[in-house]
Amino acid sequence: MTEIIDGNEVAQEIRDGLGDAIATLEDAGVTPALATVLMSDDPASETYVSMKQDDCEEVGIEALDIEISPDADAQELYDTIDELNDDEAVNGVLVQMPVPDHVDDRTVLRNIDPAKDVDGFHPENVGRLVAGNARFKPCTPHGIQKLLDAAGVDTEGKDAVVVGRSEIVGKPMANLLLQKGEGGNATVTVCHSRTDDMAAKTRAADIVIAAAGVPELIDGEMLTEGTTVIDVGVNRVDVSEQGSEGSQTESGSVDNEKGYELVGDVDFESAKAKASAITPVPGGVGPMTRAMLLYNTVKATAQQHGVDVDLP
Repeated sequence: MTEIIDGNEVAQEIRDGLGDAIATLEDAGVTPALATVLMSDDPASETYVSMKQDDCEEVGIEALDIEISPDADAQELYDTIDELNDDEAVNGVLVQMPVPDHVDDRTVLRNIDPAKDVDGFHPENVGRLVAGNARFKPCTPHGIQKLLDAAGVDTEGKDAVVVGRSEIVGKPMANLLLQKGEGGNATVTVCHSRTDDMAAKTRAADIVIAAAGVPELIDGEMLTEGTTVIDVGVNRVDVSEQGSEGSQTESGSVDNEKGYELVGDVDFESAKAKASAITPVPGGVGPMTRAMLLYNTVKATAQQHGVDVDLP
């Protein structure tokens, strides 16, 4: 029987496990603080920031909410980042992406203090990750490692295929799977939009991680019996003409009033018939990304103050 990997459950275990580390920091007179900077009026971005702040409150991390008008000059954002870098009471800095077109996102990432870059995207932190000496692992790939571990999937010696080569998921995920040590030691193939005969690659894989941003790109015909499937994609698909009744399913959710369905990069039902374990959308990778942000914030706080903590 196929195991449905419950990201909500594993994320809650991570949050619960951070309690001891936060208590240790508090005993040392330190309260972790995460600053989130929003320069957008996009409803999805606003929702993401609100959820992250709720997560912080749940575990005892101070959440600082900073909003900048999307019409403001880019320098206002850069100045805000500089102020947060200099504020010793702030341990983690996260700028919610995307930023407006007139703001250079690479400049944003470069301006964040690497020691407070809890997303792990500063060039220095990317370099440390590739070198095998990560300060912070990017939240989504690290969360996927935790999900694989929770499902009892040993990556050592396995053939893993990562579908997608983004800076946020695909590239760091491939690097983590390649590295020596727990959660690594896999043989990794990265597929993308120019890959020839992708199905041949995915059928040869023990582990498939789909992070291409293409709805239901991977189906059961592209998998071999017993494959572990991690679906990173969250895509809105129009169902207004399909007569949906707004039901909640194991693989996704339908919002009849808004006329869309959330689906992953994997066709859940056909993939489930082949997979030994699979993540649903929603409720799989998404909750883990937020949990690992808290993890990185606590880790950053401990590093900045020289406090030894046990992280889950």
